[in-house]
Amino acid sequence: MGIKAFAMKPERLETPLDEQTVRELRIGDMVLLNGLVVTGRDRVHKFLFGKTPEELTLPVELNGLVLYHCGPLVRSTTTGYEIVSAGPTTSARMDIYEPWVIEKFGIRGIIGKGGMGEETVVAMKNCGCVYFHAVSGAAALLAKCINKVVNVWQEETFGTTEAMWILELEDFPAVVTIDAHGNSLHDDVLRESEKVYRSFMGDNNG
Repeated sequence: MGIKAFAMKPERLETPLDEQTVRELRIGDMVLLNGLVVTGRDRVHKFLFGKTPEELTLPVELNGLVLYHCGPLVRSTTTGYEIVSAGPTTSARMDIYEPWVIEKFGIRGIIGKGGMGEETVVAMKNCGCVYFHAVSGAAALLAKCINKVVNVWQEETFGTTEAMWILELEDFPAVVTIDAHGNSLHDDVLRESEKVYRSFMGDNNG
């Protein structure tokens, strides 16, 4: 499958997402995310792995939500918390846990950077989940798309960066780079790059 040209007009999505909405998305679609999302890095994923929703008391229902691979920079205020910086972290670190989290907790979307591995892509296809690639290096600008901090979970145990932050987004920009049909823009880019490399090297057999 060739690399799809990005749509010019982004689609506004509101969480929680249903399976039908997710399966209608395709790689290259630009979206503006609204509603609740939760952050989760290594500690959150490791904690959720091997467990089911019935075994845990979480501050929010994860089914239908988007999980953001992000360790935000947070500032305390007189009224609560303010997110100062909220850029994506490398998603590949969560690959060992992600299929379980998608399947057991009903996650419909993941925000991160760099894409994810084959087993996670399979879980996305089977369960109806997509990967949203967020702009790297624009953490302060992305934080402006966070309306408020709704809650935080395990901050004392995991630390501020690794805690699960429940955030309310408004028009958070992202691009679908892995869809719920097993297509990956990351793989397409890799194949195209290999073709270019082979042409430079004079190898016309690939």
